[in-house]
Amino acid sequence: MATGPALPLAPEPIPLGALSDPILVDPAPRLLGAVVEAYREAAPEFVAPSVADLAGAADGDRGPDPSGLPTLRVLAGERASDAATAGFRAASRLAALLDADLVDLRTLDVPQPNPVLAGEETGFALIEGVDGGEGERDGARPTRRWHRVGADASLRERYASTFADAERYRLRTPSRRRAYEGFAARCDEAVAAAVLRALDAEVDADSPGVGPEPEATRVRAYAVGAREGVSDHALRRACEDAGLGSPSTFTRIKRLLREADLIETVSEPQPVGRPRERLAARGALESAETPAETVAAVRGVTE
Repeated sequence: MATGPALPLAPEPIPLGALSDPILVDPAPRLLGAVVEAYREAAPEFVAPSVADLAGAADGDRGPDPSGLPTLRVLAGERASDAATAGFRAASRLAALLDADLVDLRTLDVPQPNPVLAGEETGFALIEGVDGGEGERDGARPTRRWHRVGADASLRERYASTFADAERYRLRTPSRRRAYEGFAARCDEAVAAAVLRALDAEVDADSPGVGPEPEATRVRAYAVGAREGVSDHALRRACEDAGLGSPSTFTRIKRLLREADLIETVSEPQPVGRPRERLAARGALESAETPAETVAAVRGVTE
């Protein structure tokens, strides 16, 4: 790739590829989010593919090749990782990097005085600040940057053993690609596209940028499957393949939607064996015509 991910450091951004075998230690959620955003800016079709990107890959396009992107080891506190991956949009982007082994995220048990970014040749502490400028004086949102402090070539080696002994962070949200492929394989591409559009629908003004929480993600996905008339068995397996949860998890989701009178099952006789249970939407879910209306129909189901 012509350009790679660069962190917004002051006085100028630093490409991660400029550091040899870099490690980032104890980033706050905002800094961890900036790492993911840097990769997204460098390779958007890989980190945050659109429905059209994913449909093209399903049609035979091999999709983006992430092999030219630099790798990064990250030691982060569990709370910081949880906060940085609170919703589907944010978490799915990090999941894409974890799946490709571009980011190796592990849990740091002991907080450090400051975040540290270090390579084999150099390392430094990071202090968050705000860039002043014309945009800020005009009332625009200030730019968040991190300022480098010091230069210590021993920093990376100081944290190497801690990283090696640390546990991998377990992210329970799949990448967009895995989610799409799970539904496309078990159902079809139209269902897969509808699921992602529902997950992208931002109707919660309190968190417009991160996407739904895990429970709401599962409810939206299952509701879309019911709206599309998918069989109960195929939908549960699709949700499992997509990395959204186990079949037993979706037994509970199905119960919640039925108790809300938003879905029902219809038995369809089969030439051989037991009848197949096909899902069908009811009420507000049945009349929903857009992703936002689908999300609005199931709002409150998890409360």
